[in-house]
Amino acid sequence: MKKFELGDSYEMKKFVSEEDVLLFAKLSGDFNPIHIDEEKAKNSIFKTRIVHGLLLASYISTILGMYMPGQGTIYKQQDLQFLKPVKINTEIRVLVKVSEIINQEKNIYKLETSVINELDEVAVLGYAVIKYMGEEVFLCS
Repeated sequence: MKKFELGDSYEMKKFVSEEDVLLFAKLSGDFNPIHIDEEKAKNSIFKTRIVHGLLLASYISTILGMYMPGQGTIYKQQDLQFLKPVKINTEIRVLVKVSEIINQEKNIYKLETSVINELDEVAVLGYAVIKYMGEEVFLCS
């Protein structure tokens, strides 16, 4: 099973579309006008609609479950700070980096997590704690 070292990282780019936001609203039930209604959002501090914070956080989950560490990852904890908005129909970068090896024997790691908006600003910052079980947990014999 792969072991991870301090500094190991993964970056993913994602275009967050209008459709993504509307599907997330439908799935989550969060139809806050700041995400859905352009006319009402014009009166907000952002002056336009923005992407749901938890939709952005879900892209962190995509990296953890599919790429780094990948399949066999157990999500134990996530801390998030929402620092800047992300506009709809823009490209973001999502980054995950091993910042602490909590228990190398049990494959438990603390990862720095961030989402960078279209202006190259840190929009979401936090950390995750994960346990990596290895992809072999999904192999059938």
